[in-house]
Amino acid sequence: MVSQDALARDAIHIEQNLIGENVGSQDQLSAAYGGFNRIDFHRDDTFDVAPVIFPAHRRAELHDHLMLCFTGVSRIADEIAKSKIDNLRNRETELMRMREMVDEAIAILADSRVSMDEFGKLLDLSWKYKRSLSDRVSTPEINQIYEEAMRAGATGGKILGAGGGGFMLLFAKPERHAAIRERLKGLVHVTFNFDDSGSRVVLYQPNGL
Repeated sequence: MVSQDALARDAIHIEQNLIGENVGSQDQLSAAYGGFNRIDFHRDDTFDVAPVIFPAHRRAELHDHLMLCFTGVSRIADEIAKSKIDNLRNRETELMRMREMVDEAIAILADSRVSMDEFGKLLDLSWKYKRSLSDRVSTPEINQIYEEAMRAGATGGKILGAGGGGFMLLFAKPERHAAIRERLKGLVHVTFNFDDSGSRVVLYQPNGL
């Protein structure tokens, strides 16, 4: 059986080296491992994956605050990722701040005394930093969706993946979800849950039957 580590490395190799796409590595690792993890990338192309441990009730509280919707905008992630790569040297300050946010987010989730709203505020700040990495991360349409959600009661959110379209994750108090859905009724709202198992074989037919 292929390990989670080997599966992630193979996926990264195929996308980055064989296909030659300008994509990162965190999506492949997240898909292979599942669950909540801290992923540290090193300059020698190695990485460390460590589970993020926090109380079950905080996990449930986080889930209850999150919303997922499809923006209706499709994009080629490779092109957007390349635009960010080309601009990295000019955005070192923003990147370092985004890295610091990892520890802040983990601390919020782990401490039941801290309001979960702080996670939403951090998400909002991280989205602002992410948008600064390239003018292709967001679009006028995406900005409008985000602004409408914030006006309806969201605390924060971000585009998932490279940016430019795809799915938007929003953070809001549960009692504000209905108002946000109404404000964004033109979008597809997706029910989701957290997955702890990662990638796995669900059907194996060695004889092709």
